[in-house]
Parts: sequence; structure tokens; C-alpha cells
Amino acid sequence: MTFDSFFQNLANGISLGSLYALIAIGYTMVYGILRLINFAHGDLVMLGSYFAFYGVSMFFLPWWAAFIFAVGVTAGVGVVMEKVAYRPLREFPRINLFTAAVAVSFLLENLAIVIFGGRPKAFSRPPFMDKMLNIGSITFVSYTPIIIAVSLVLFVGLILIINHTKAGTAMRALSKDIETTGLMGVNTNKTIMFAFLLGSCLAAVGGILWAIKFPQINPLMGVMPGLKAFVAAVLGGIGNVGGAMIGGLLLGIVEIMLVAFFPSLSGYRDAFSFAILILLLLFRPTGIMGEVQPEKV
Repeated sequence: MTFDSFFQNLANGISLGSLYALIAIGYTMVYGILRLINFAHGDLVMLGSYFAFYGVSMFFLPWWAAFIFAVGVTAGVGVVMEKVAYRPLREFPRINLFTAAVAVSFLLENLAIVIFGGRPKAFSRPPFMDKMLNIGSITFVSYTPIIIAVSLVLFVGLILIINHTKAGTAMRALSKDIETTGLMGVNTNKTIMFAFLLGSCLAAVGGILWAIKFPQINPLMGVMPGLKAFVAAVLGGIGNVGGAMIGGLLLGIVEIMLVAFFPSLSGYRDAFSFAILILLLLFRPTGIMGEVQPEKV
């Protein structure tokens, strides 16, 4: 591999890893508060891309308005999902919430097949995201730096919200002790709903950027990115937002570099990601930045 090829693949890996990170942050925020692995989160990625697609093709919105529309509607779906499917089960054993998450995931996928159709659809990129850029002898598509920049801006914004707002302080308190925090006057329902709102917004943005990078959408498109984001969240330390970002970037870079250095193993890139998950659970179950936390019942 040449020097230029290495940096070109590195840029592609960071771009892919940024998408994993955006989706993984939603996983990790919900887990940090409820100890719930929301397996329906990947389907919010799918919904975000479809809402953006129909915002342009059916409602004839400009691409930027369609993207805002998609993020808003997906956030609404996430809030309804929390209120209807998860909140009534919050006082029951964790297995009930986990089962509900799996059921919601299948429900969203099958509703998408019925409503949107099972046939894949071509997602049109905005023209400025479909240009070839050259930096020296390195060539990449213009959406690559855009994906990285958007992910970085959203991550910084999320960190500011978590660390410098009342809602963020409440989220951090709930992640430590939800019962005691509620007794101290924090509205737990609103705080948890806010966490789902933020996570759903990030999932929608991740879905739109995923469709821009891989411009074909279908009702099951969120399954694999969702699972990969889960691996990234565990890799970084599930429950830790910074860890989710690091885990996503590492997973994306490793995947792309594996294919670049060993092209014959390109068909095993997904298997390699899940092998990382197994090894991580065996040797460092808390991940890179995770902490051992008591299980909530």
C-alpha cells in the first residue's frame, strides 16, 4: 500500500467510523440511564433516511429542509416509542424492556416494508456532496469530509448539552441513581424522554449521512449499522458518550484498513467486527472507557 493510498483509506475509515459513532451515541445514552439496549435504534436510522427521501421526492422540499424534516419526524417517533413501549415497562425486570425493544424493532421494519415498499430506492445526494476532491495525489468524494465535520460538530454540541445544561446534569444524575434523582425533584420522565429525543436526532442524522455515503435505502438498511454501532458502543465502553465516539471511529478505521491491507478478507469484514465484540467481552467487558456499574433491577 502506498502512502497516498493509506491516507485515502484512513479518510474513508474515519468517515465510516463517524457514522458508527453517531448511531452508537444513541445506544449509549439510553443504556446509561435505563440499562436498556434499544435494538430499535438502528431502525430509527432507516426511518431518518426514508423521511429525507420522501421529503425531497414527494413533498419537493429543498434538500436541507428535507433533512431537517426527517430529523424532526424521527425524533418524534423516538419520543413516542419511549412513551408507549418502554415507559410502562420501566418498573418491570430488564428482560421485559429488552423484549419490548426487539418487538419495536421488528414492528418498525415490517411497517416500513408495508408503507415504503420492500424494493430498494436510490437516494439522491445533494450536488455539492457528489464532487471529487483532490488534496495532492489523494482523491475522495466531497461527502467524506462533510460526514466527518458534521459528526464532530454534533458530538461537541452533545458534550456541551450533557455537561453545561440542566437537562444534561439531570441525565448524568439519572445514570448514577434514577430512584434517588427522582426523589430529589428531577422529572425522570421528561429527562429520559429528552435522552431519547437526542438519541433519535443523532440516529436520523446518521441515517441521512449513511444514505449519502451508500445511496440506496431499504426497510432493513438499519439492521447492520445498528449492530455495528452496538459493537462500537461496547468497544468504547457502553454508557460513556466519549467512549462511543472513540469506539465508532476505531471500528470504522479497522474495517476499512482490514479490506485495504487484506483484500481477500473483504467478505469477512462484518464477521471481523463481531469477533472484536466477542474478544472484548471476554477480555475487557467494560470497553475502553467504560466503568463497572451495578445492574439496575
